[in-house]
Amino acid sequence: MQYYHHAAPLKLESGQILPELQIAYHTYGKLNATADNVIWICHALTANSDVAEWWPGLVGHGKVINPNQYFIVCANILGSCYGTSGPLTVNPHTGKPYYSQFPVVTIRDMVQAHMLLAQHLGIRQIYLLVGGSMGGYQAMEWALMQPEFIQRLFLLATGAAESAWGIAIHTAQRLAIEADSTWQDERPDAGAKGLKAARAIGMLTYRNYQTFMRTQTDLDFTKIDHFKASSYILHQGEKLVKRFNAQSYWLLTKAMDSHNIARGRANRLEDVLSTIRQKTLILGITSDILCPPEEQRFLARHMPHSAYYEIDSPYGHDGFLIEFDIIGQILRDWLERNPADLP
Repeated sequence: MQYYHHAAPLKLESGQILPELQIAYHTYGKLNATADNVIWICHALTANSDVAEWWPGLVGHGKVINPNQYFIVCANILGSCYGTSGPLTVNPHTGKPYYSQFPVVTIRDMVQAHMLLAQHLGIRQIYLLVGGSMGGYQAMEWALMQPEFIQRLFLLATGAAESAWGIAIHTAQRLAIEADSTWQDERPDAGAKGLKAARAIGMLTYRNYQTFMRTQTDLDFTKIDHFKASSYILHQGEKLVKRFNAQSYWLLTKAMDSHNIARGRANRLEDVLSTIRQKTLILGITSDILCPPEEQRFLARHMPHSAYYEIDSPYGHDGFLIEFDIIGQILRDWLERNPADLP
C-alpha cells in the first residue's frame, strides 16, 4: 500500500474544509510512455484499495485486467478506515483522531480526492474506469466531472441515484449503529455492537431469499435454537467488526444516500445520463434486490454509447464480486471489440 499526502486544504461539497488529505492506494503494472494505459477501479462500501486481493478473478496476471498490459489503480475512499482520511485519521488541529467528528462527505468529495491522486501519479487519461455498487457511483460522477479524462466506463450493479429503497436500508443500518451507546466514543472499537447489527441488515440485501434457502436451511428438524442462518448472520457481523469501523460505516452510508448525478446539473436523471459520452459497459444481476437490474436498464436506455448485459447469478448483489468467469469474459469481449463497432 502507498500513501499520497495532499498538504493543502480540501473544500468538501458541504462547505466544510479538511485541512489536509491522506489517500491510501495500490497500483499494479506500469504507466506507459503516453500515460494512458490506466484502468482505475473504484471500490464499494467496506472494501479497501487492494483490488487484486478482493477481486482476484478479474485483476491479476493472466486476468482480463492484467498488470502486464495496464497500469491498474485502486484508491481507498474518503471517509473509510483503510488509510485514507476518515474517522480514524488524526485531525491536525487537535492532534487526535477525528472519530465521530469527521465531516460528512459525498460521492463527489471522494471523486475530488481521486482526481488529486491521479494528478499526483501523472496520469493523462483513464482508459477504463470501473465501479461496482458504490464504486459505480464514483465512476459516473468522475465521468461527469472530467469527461475528457475518462475514455471508457464499466458499471456493475449500480445506479444513477441512490434509491428510496437503498436510503431506507442505510437509515436502518445507522439506527442500529446509533442504538449502540458507545458509537460516538473516541476509540477505534466504538459502536462495535451496532456495526454488527448494521452488517446483519446489509447481508439480507446483499443476498436474497433463494440464497439463504439454498445455503442456510437446517436439515435437522429437531432444532429449536442455534439455527444455521442465525450462525451465518452472526459470523458475518463479527467478521466485519474485526476489520471495519462503525463511524466510517455510518459516514459512508450517508455518502451513498447523497448520490444523485442530477444534483446541481438538471431536473431529470435522464437528461444528465444523455450527456455521458464515454463508451460504457453496464452489467446487471437478475437476483440483485439491493440495486436491481431495472436500475442498470435505466442507465442503458439513457446513456447513448452503452452496452447492457444481465447475468443470472444466485448470489444477488454480491454476484458482482463473485461471478469472476462470466464477468471477465463479458469485459474481455467488450474491450477486444473494435471501438467503431461499439454503440
